[in-house]
Amino acid sequence: MSELAYELIGGERHRHRGIEHAHPHTGPHEHHDGHGGHGHSHGLIDPSITRSREGLRAVLLALLVLGLAAVAQLVVFIASGSVALLADLIHNAGDAATAVPLGMAFALRSRRAERWAGLAVVAAIFASACVAGFEAIDRLAHPRPVHQLGALAAAGAVGFAGNWLAAIIRTRGGRRLDSAALIADGSHARADAYVSLAVIASAVVVAAGVPIADPLIGLAITLVILRITWQSWQTIRHDAHHHGH
Repeated sequence: MSELAYELIGGERHRHRGIEHAHPHTGPHEHHDGHGGHGHSHGLIDPSITRSREGLRAVLLALLVLGLAAVAQLVVFIASGSVALLADLIHNAGDAATAVPLGMAFALRSRRAERWAGLAVVAAIFASACVAGFEAIDRLAHPRPVHQLGALAAAGAVGFAGNWLAAIIRTRGGRRLDSAALIADGSHARADAYVSLAVIASAVVVAAGVPIADPLIGLAITLVILRITWQSWQTIRHDAHHHGH
């Protein structure tokens, strides 16, 4: 197919490992004016403004979802006292807080600010790992009983659902807007969803009569968060090189 034909159907050419090939756009697209999937307007609205609005919408929607999940988990933590749930709750709260710098970056319509926001995302993930790890070690040293196991499992399920939904919102928005910071935020919310499943596992092992497993799962969650920190840092660093400093 000719270059012109690909231009006409709105396709893209990519080079992978030295081999150039083309992908026509066949999937669904967000069209803001019926003239292409890149937020173009009739010359009245700057594309960067459209991008800014879409970015803010994705950030705020994910924040709302995570906020509701965190409130539900907080209520259960107060009743149950589970360190595994606390680790998850702290992480979710830190995750939600990353909406502030990311939202500001979109509002400012600045790529540089987005990269700084991406670094703030990485810092927030790392901080939550430190707090969760401290709590788990403290609970190993000073064991305390865990109550309300059914509610604890339910809170883990709430955390899973909230993070999974936030991940979908952020990742789709990040890919559509070519935002590494939003994609990094999405990938770490998705990993958080799996971490929430560990809270359910904690409720099961405590119910089975192995309470020591609760802080151990808290430690395992800490290691998962540290791994996510590294992956997110790699995503942001790659984007900085790609778009230039």
